[in-house]
Parts: sequence; C-alpha cells; structure tokens
Amino acid sequence: MPEPREVSPEFLRAHTTPARPTLVPEVQLHVADDVVALWEAMETEGGGAGQDPPFWAAAWPGGQALARHVLDHPELVAGRRVLDLGAGSGLVAVAALLAGAREVVASDVDPYSHTAIALNSELNGVAGVRVVGDVLGEDPPDVDVVLAGDVCYDRDMTARVLPFLGTAWLRGATVFLGDPGRAYVPKEGLVAQAEYDVPDADGGQVRRTTVWRLP
Repeated sequence: MPEPREVSPEFLRAHTTPARPTLVPEVQLHVADDVVALWEAMETEGGGAGQDPPFWAAAWPGGQALARHVLDHPELVAGRRVLDLGAGSGLVAVAALLAGAREVVASDVDPYSHTAIALNSELNGVAGVRVVGDVLGEDPPDVDVVLAGDVCYDRDMTARVLPFLGTAWLRGATVFLGDPGRAYVPKEGLVAQAEYDVPDADGGQVRRTTVWRLP
C-alpha cells in the first residue's frame, strides 16, 4: 500500500475549526468554514492543492450515515478489523474505533486527508488507525468489515470501487456502503440496512442517505 506524503498538522489546525457533525455529535472533526478559501490556502501555503477539492474538510452524508450506523450497532465492528475506504476526514474510522473495532485501516488518496485523520483521531481520543493511500489497485487488505462512504460520486470512481468491494465480500468481509442517492450506486445486489436524513456537506439540502450492505 502506498505510504502517505506528510502534510503539516499546523496547517490544518490553522485553516479548520473543530465541529460536531449533525448526525454524529459524539465525534469532533476539523472542518473548513470556507472550503474555497481553504483550497486557495492549500495552493499558496500548503505545498499545492492538487486536482481535487479538500473533501477531507467536511462530513459528507454517506460517511455520517455509516458512522451513525456503527455507533448505533457496535456489534458490527466490535473486536473486528475494519477498512474505511475513501476515509476523507476519518469520521467513519473514528466511529468504528469508538464502537470497539480492534483496528482500522483508513484509505484515501489525498495526503491532506492522512493528516486530517491523525488529527481527528487525536481530537477524539482514539488510537489504532493505520493510514494508507489508494488500495483500489490491489487486493483488499485482510479485514473483517469494509465501510465505504460517498465513494460512488462519479462513473469512473464507481467502476473502480464496486469490483474492489465485491472482491472483499467474496473473501469474507462484511461490506457496507453509505450513499445519499447518487445515480451511480446500483440497487441490484445491495440490501438497505438503514436510512437517515443528513444535511449536505455545505449545510444546505437535507439528503436521504442509505446504508447499504452487500448480501
């Protein structure tokens, strides 16, 4: 698995504010009040913003739904090894540890996300997260549960994610997918476990968000 490039924790602390996601008030996250201003600061101060916006600086609906679900049903992850795929802020990883997961592998391609996950783990007083880069081109890691929030956001990403999730499932992992009704999520082959009304990342539209499980 690729090792993350280091990003300064001080930069993230300077440009984010601790806040509690609406659906998961048990957890605190370093989030951005102004994502555009943060992205500009990443370019000028943080060593380059890269191609993607700072997805790690918000609590997205699919992640909030997954985090809520594992906190309400800790038996799903307690004592188990968990992969948080597309970890972003690390919200789902933190929730899994709070629910009793033995260890969590948090995967994200963005090195800023890697630093955010470490800071948010520290903020919530949890340990046991191993942060890695992109795992979609490899065999799934040896875990018992895969939690994937907001990963089917476009056609190309979905085409990479779904075979990976299928392989993890075939190897015995329990696989959950959190998504707020995006068009790329197939309804066939998925079983709805829970539904939540979650404010969008910008605090505007409330989105009906489903936690799906591969059967």
